[in-house]
Amino acid sequence: MPDNPAALDVAPLDVVGIGNAIVDVLAHAEDRFLEDHGLAKGAMTLIDGAQAETLYAAMGPGIEISGGSVANTMAGIASLGGSGAFFGKVRDDQLGEVFAHDIRAAGVSYKTAPAKEGEATARCLIFVTPDAQRTMQTFLGASVALGPDEVATETVAAAQITYLEGYLFDPPLAKAAFIKAAEIAHAAERKVALSLSDPFCVDRHREAFRDLVDGHIDVLFANEEEIVSLYQASGFDDALQSVRGKCDIACLTRGDKGSLIVAGDEVHIIDAVPVANVVDTTGAGDLYAAGVLYGLTNGHGLAEAGRIGAICAGEAIAHMGARPEAALKNLVAKSLG
Repeated sequence: MPDNPAALDVAPLDVVGIGNAIVDVLAHAEDRFLEDHGLAKGAMTLIDGAQAETLYAAMGPGIEISGGSVANTMAGIASLGGSGAFFGKVRDDQLGEVFAHDIRAAGVSYKTAPAKEGEATARCLIFVTPDAQRTMQTFLGASVALGPDEVATETVAAAQITYLEGYLFDPPLAKAAFIKAAEIAHAAERKVALSLSDPFCVDRHREAFRDLVDGHIDVLFANEEEIVSLYQASGFDDALQSVRGKCDIACLTRGDKGSLIVAGDEVHIIDAVPVANVVDTTGAGDLYAAGVLYGLTNGHGLAEAGRIGAICAGEAIAHMGARPEAALKNLVAKSLG
């Protein structure tokens, strides 16, 4: 008998994602606003419920859309025409309904039952400054209640790649879910991917992340700051040499400098896709990961998977919000011919 009835009749999947189920609230803000409220520009900071209410009240007009790093990636994979499922916890409240509706409407299988008590659905208050930098204040709320019992063995085993969110290394219960999923995937001879998520995650869990990357992760996603911090390297080139050989594939993003994909002796340099007007960098890394994971699970080589990732990242930064507004499948088909 399956360990989770909701996992019955699961067809083979490209990717299953496990991460924080968050509703993003985005608003434009001046640098002075960040200074007045003591916010670290360009960083993600965890806040409590009271802080979330205070900042929300002070925000200018905003838009609300389902978010969460890995959830955004899964929406991107669906927009590319890929198949996927997502595990993440919400509360049975209004924002929880918003999250569930949005991710299902995007084409991602989502069957995690909402919590009936405890903290409210998680939210991320995102302040976008005129230079398109985003400063995130995150209340994790109900998302930390995701536990190992809610990770369906059949769903994970059916996915070519299980994609894990580094943020989940903070709450113990969610971390247990994270570890269970990785063990299931490898037992089924599937691949495991990890996003380092944010420099603060790396600072908090450096040794644990190093051990994971060295022995348990097949595909790693990190930006320049994260990979330099992981290996306490003198610079990007030093960090690149440090990660080489630690996992099968390392996908390293460098903003407008593009990205590098490293696999053994192979190094593929991927140019960033030019964008006429950069509006908001929120979700660029998430959709880059969507493109690469879609490419890897749909027969594309490393260089072409990286190119798909760059196309998806370019779409993300051309508008407000982290979810794709255009059909990524059509953009990729047009760009790659």
